[in-house]
Amino acid sequence: MKRLYLLLLMVFLLTACNGSGAPASQATLPPPVVNTTRAPDPQPAVSEFLELWKAEDYAAMYERLSRVSRDAISLEDFTKLFKDTAISLTLKNLDYTIQSVVTDISSAKAAYTIQYHTNLFTDIKTSTEMNLTLEDNTWKIVWDDSIIFYEMKGGNRLRLDSQVPARGDIYDRNGQIIAGQTQAYAIGIVPGEIKSNTTLLRELSALTGRTQAEIKSLYEDAGPDWYIPVGEASADQVNARLDALKSAGGIRLSPYTTRLYYEGGIAAQTIGYTLFITKDELEAYKRKGYRGDERIGASGIEKWGDAYLTGKIGGDLYLVAPDGSIITRIASAPAIPSENITTTLDKDLQLGAEKSIAGFNGAIVVMELNTGRILAMASSPDFDPNILDPNNVNVSYLTKSPLNDPNNPLLNRAAQSSYPPGSVFKVIPMAAALESGLYTKDSVYDCQHAFTELPGEPLYDWTYAKELPPSGKLTLQQGLMRSCNPWFYHIGLDLFRQNRPKDVSNMARAFGLGTATGIGAVAEDPGSIPDPTSDNDAVQLAIGQGAMLVTPLQVVNYYAAIGNGGTLYRPQIIEKIGGTSSEPTITFTPEIRGKLPLKPETLTDIQEAMRMVVADRRGTARRAFLGLTIPVYGKTGTAQNPAGNPHAWFGGYTAAQNPDRPDIAIVVFAENAGEGSEIAAPIFRRMVELYFFGEANTLFPWESTFYVTRTPTSAVTATPEGSQQESTPAP
Repeated sequence: MKRLYLLLLMVFLLTACNGSGAPASQATLPPPVVNTTRAPDPQPAVSEFLELWKAEDYAAMYERLSRVSRDAISLEDFTKLFKDTAISLTLKNLDYTIQSVVTDISSAKAAYTIQYHTNLFTDIKTSTEMNLTLEDNTWKIVWDDSIIFYEMKGGNRLRLDSQVPARGDIYDRNGQIIAGQTQAYAIGIVPGEIKSNTTLLRELSALTGRTQAEIKSLYEDAGPDWYIPVGEASADQVNARLDALKSAGGIRLSPYTTRLYYEGGIAAQTIGYTLFITKDELEAYKRKGYRGDERIGASGIEKWGDAYLTGKIGGDLYLVAPDGSIITRIASAPAIPSENITTTLDKDLQLGAEKSIAGFNGAIVVMELNTGRILAMASSPDFDPNILDPNNVNVSYLTKSPLNDPNNPLLNRAAQSSYPPGSVFKVIPMAAALESGLYTKDSVYDCQHAFTELPGEPLYDWTYAKELPPSGKLTLQQGLMRSCNPWFYHIGLDLFRQNRPKDVSNMARAFGLGTATGIGAVAEDPGSIPDPTSDNDAVQLAIGQGAMLVTPLQVVNYYAAIGNGGTLYRPQIIEKIGGTSSEPTITFTPEIRGKLPLKPETLTDIQEAMRMVVADRRGTARRAFLGLTIPVYGKTGTAQNPAGNPHAWFGGYTAAQNPDRPDIAIVVFAENAGEGSEIAAPIFRRMVELYFFGEANTLFPWESTFYVTRTPTSAVTATPEGSQQESTPAP
């Protein structure tokens, strides 16, 4: 036993020694592994995700989801859920506040509040939370529906029930409807079934606003079984004439519900039109509460006044279970009815203007002298806004749409197109000359065929091309009466050389040219008034040529100011908004833009000269106004352009002083039509007759009967009132 103990002791001692017999180092356990890299702060990841949400960058948000979450929901479904929720909320934008972030070793939880700013409802708040997980040392979002809205947890969804008011109507100043939502008929003709041409033409003309001659031309060369689209009318209008229509035979009526533009579109470019919401616009409009099947204002007053005509969309926001059942109503907003718009337009005068300018590319504007009210604004060529409704069966029979018509009938040539004004501008250099103190109304200039004050080739008066004797010695007033180009060349050159280079251009700007009139409800071009930089610029500017451009609306505006004593009113086309059962939201009030910078005697001198244009035996417009009992003051204009025949202008105003019919300013413009005295002046007279007498009394030289052209093209010879050294002036 003692030997056994001894043996064990020796073994112990041997194992405690190294190979050389020295004591071994003391054995130690390896130190524990300590992770010196801490998990990153999860709050920046939470903020980044919420910022991406504010920016609606759903693809980037999706990339911040955990791998497991991306396996559970596709990017398409993820994006759709956010977009659907935004539509249901009618979301404008959102804000967030992070309340707290709690971190574990590899997970985190963030509590936050979302404040939704909406189009329909007051702000909607939800307090919710999101979970995060650490992947590759980066915090990723663990997806859950409640991240968007706490109550959406478990697959619940938000649903919007919209209430969209019926669109408001548009009326003329006398309460006659121009555009409105109604039951309507698309009207067509089958020629072989006509029983009475007389009845058919009479009834369809009354319904559609087209002339009988125009309607007859549609079908007189057509096959007996053809369907010929004619136009549209309301169901009420058709039903009132139904017996007569049936007796006429050959008429096809196709019912539909539409935004009807009565009589084929009254002031179509000014009123504008509506279109269905496009696919590209659909999401944006749904986020405003629209269902998506509505028509919205696309141009003109329809677009400008869209908010009034739409009213305020209302709706209810519900939380619904996955099976579609309603859990609770989250928010509610009442719909507010739409408002009607009453324009300043006179429907009958407007239709007369449209028929008077038909066949020309051009425009007519009629404005009350002392208020700025626009009574008519016609642009030609015209178009029928009703054919922009795909529910109208007539659309399928048309070969082209106004949207892609090369003649651009959608363009409002009264306000959106600018042109060289020619001699209707001459009242402005006359004003500059008189205000300079260098001229009086009795200053005399010898108006010969040629103007030779510039070196090189002479410039010529309009009498030269007409092979008429030169006008001879003329006072300044007579120079306007005769529209003598050399007189105004001389004024422009003289002022320029006497260190007054901007007198004419500054006067033009004071007359409202070179800037928009501010009509507001109608898009407009500002035109252009350059300052002359050379002798040639100065002489061309003085006769309304060169690089200057004006719109018919601007011209009627300054002629009204001349007629009313010097006040430039802002043209307006809105009489009132609303007011059917309550006080109107907006009512017409005259607004003064400015005053013409003229001494009273200067204004009187110009007015007298404008009267001479019409009444003096040598006046350029005397023949066009013979026998008219309404006093007219005006100015002819024939503006050269490099693209064809001259543009015909006539601008002026009446001075009837009739208490029942306020005096008006009128401008007529006909593109490439020839002379102002032979084309625009007769149309101006027609507008005076329609306004004061309610009917046309004098045929145009080119008419066989009222509104029926004798020949396809005018036989008038174009005679320019001005030219320059080049063969054609710059536009």
